[in-house]
Amino acid sequence: MGNWQKEITTTLLLFFATVIIGGFTGHFLILLFLLMLMIIINQVKQINRFEKWIRTGGRGKYPKAKGIWEEIYYHVYRIRKNQKIRKKKLSRMIDQFRRSTEALPDAAVVLGVNDEIDWANKAARETFGLKTSDKGQRIPNLIRFPDFIRYLKAGNYKESVVVPSPIDNRITLEIRIVPYGAGLRLLLAQDITQIKKMERMRKDFVANVSHELRTPLTVLRGYLETLQDMDDGHSPLLTSSFQQMQGQTERMQHLVDDLLLLTRLETQQKKTECVDVPALLHQVCTEGDSIGNASGRIQLTIETNANIVGEEQELRSAFSNLVTNALKYSPEDCSIIVRWYRTKESVILDITDQGEGISKADIPRVTERFYRVETKRSKKVNGTGLGLAIVKHVLMRHNGNLNITSELGKGSCFSCIFPVNRICN
Repeated sequence: MGNWQKEITTTLLLFFATVIIGGFTGHFLILLFLLMLMIIINQVKQINRFEKWIRTGGRGKYPKAKGIWEEIYYHVYRIRKNQKIRKKKLSRMIDQFRRSTEALPDAAVVLGVNDEIDWANKAARETFGLKTSDKGQRIPNLIRFPDFIRYLKAGNYKESVVVPSPIDNRITLEIRIVPYGAGLRLLLAQDITQIKKMERMRKDFVANVSHELRTPLTVLRGYLETLQDMDDGHSPLLTSSFQQMQGQTERMQHLVDDLLLLTRLETQQKKTECVDVPALLHQVCTEGDSIGNASGRIQLTIETNANIVGEEQELRSAFSNLVTNALKYSPEDCSIIVRWYRTKESVILDITDQGEGISKADIPRVTERFYRVETKRSKKVNGTGLGLAIVKHVLMRHNGNLNITSELGKGSCFSCIFPVNRICN
């Protein structure tokens, strides 16, 4: 029998006893009142005893009791015991987390709802010069770089921000914020000084080598043109050799020009002018029509007269690369559709071809430098492997994205997507 049943049974027995005794003595109401008073006083004493035990945190063994109160004490004691076990486990997990994050080479800072510092690991204290007393301080008061403050306020944490270290401007930090929980964020900072140094060295090397190659290439092309003018055509071998040499020097010249363009895109400051995109596309398509057997293959559709802020020559280079690629990788009897239109959030240039297409595995890599998709073709397609890399860099400088949709054997669609905030009059 449960404690509740025992408690009810005992109360009913006392009530029946009171009824019987009251019937014999004629004092039923007085005895019932005394019974109820006794029960109430007993319950008040038990409640007072329970409240005192709870007030001390329910520590130690619970007081001895009978009936339902023994059951209540037991359940509360068991809950407290389970809580202690969970608290110990949680404490161990927190200690392990703190030890592991303290050992991280990258800085980690936990930010509260109002950008205040809740916790920071050892690397963060060394990287940002934080002190124990800085807990509760707002992070913008300690890292005051405008780029970081804009990044923090924007709330768009998909990308990272690069800033110098607050304690040593020779150190470059890449900061990323990861939201979690209810308004909490984890700030992660990585020292990328060496990576940036290597990037600068690579850019300088490519720029210097490309620049130095221009002079010998110019000399070689000049002598080749002279030799070709002197060729009387009596030696087919000599004529063929001159043609191959001329083709290879032109290819090298295109490669050097593309490398120099990429270097300029990576190093030069952005220019801001209002570019007449519809007029630019008309020029690009007219130039594309004059390439080889491309006459009449390009279908241009202008659905919006929107112009965008940017650098005209860079956009011309990007659009020309996409149109040229579409022509090169499509059959000569297939059309190329160039469409300029606007949506609620973007202005978009679509260049659609009916060519060989690109496999899903190759799509993420086609914008890498010198990456060429290896497929069996009936004719060789010349190129430097830098065209889409140039397109990608141009769009990045214009806050745009390159989206590629393609299916093998059915063609591709290259979309240049610009945000509407770049539209100008």
